[in-house]
Amino acid sequence: PHAKFCLPARSGSSAELKPANPILLVHGGAGRRPMTVAQASGLRDALRVGYHLLDRGGSALTAVEQAIRVLEQSGLFNAGAGSRLQLDGVRRMDASIMEGDSLRAGAVASVEGIAHPIVAARLVMETTDHVMLVGPLATKFARYFKLERHPLRTIRRRLSYDVMLTRKSLAGERHGTVGAVARDRSGTVAAGASTGGIDRMLPGRVGDTPLIGCGVYADNQSGAVAMTGIGEGIIRMAVAKEICDRLAQGAFPAAAARQVLKNLVTRIQGAAGTLVLASDGRFSILHVTPRMSAGWWDGKGEPTVGDRFQ
Repeated sequence: PHAKFCLPARSGSSAELKPANPILLVHGGAGRRPMTVAQASGLRDALRVGYHLLDRGGSALTAVEQAIRVLEQSGLFNAGAGSRLQLDGVRRMDASIMEGDSLRAGAVASVEGIAHPIVAARLVMETTDHVMLVGPLATKFARYFKLERHPLRTIRRRLSYDVMLTRKSLAGERHGTVGAVARDRSGTVAAGASTGGIDRMLPGRVGDTPLIGCGVYADNQSGAVAMTGIGEGIIRMAVAKEICDRLAQGAFPAAAARQVLKNLVTRIQGAAGTLVLASDGRFSILHVTPRMSAGWWDGKGEPTVGDRFQ
């Protein structure tokens, strides 16, 4: 696998209680296609928006949400304005967000016609006692809070279910997600993700993105993880939680991610990439796909963005 691994600067005495160094990582999906110039610019924009919030004392949760909003708005990724159509010609989106202090989480699945599913996911977390809302009633929930809408880009198709079942096996390259993980000055971590799914998916299909422990996980006692790739495999191995569990046992981010992704490939021929941020600030960007559009910024120099991490 390709990896980016970074150690934080050496800290002072253990008796000193210094503010944590904030950091933000984002991704725009994993697969075979090279990242475009426009996508690289979009990732940098997301890093700048999210990190500036962290730098001013904002929460990791808000930095993750706002960075993902930038990526949803861009239309350059398979999320928000750039979401793919399902086989019946309808665009349905999923998103989730989680913070690592109290393990609060929120998610939406199969929502339609809203610009920022990540905002709806946070509202589920903060205004209800639930973790996930799905389908038309999740869309109704978002509209109740007057979330920004976008024009429905639909090409409704009258396909028999037999035809859809045949075509769903022809899924193409576009199976990306956008996601982010962050640590704020208080040391709290957060993770989030948003997606339009995969090409030619059956209506009602839900991938790993809105499933806590599969597509995202965050826990101050271990770290934060955001996944991308083929969701079915990620779900079957509960990858995000598995990586966090290894972090909690003392593994470095690169080692934790590498072993879990190796298992994903060898056991079920899965394909994925991941952002992994340990609670102490160490991090890894790693993928078993040829490329993964991603980047990170700790406020020093310029944001680092690329599509191959070694």
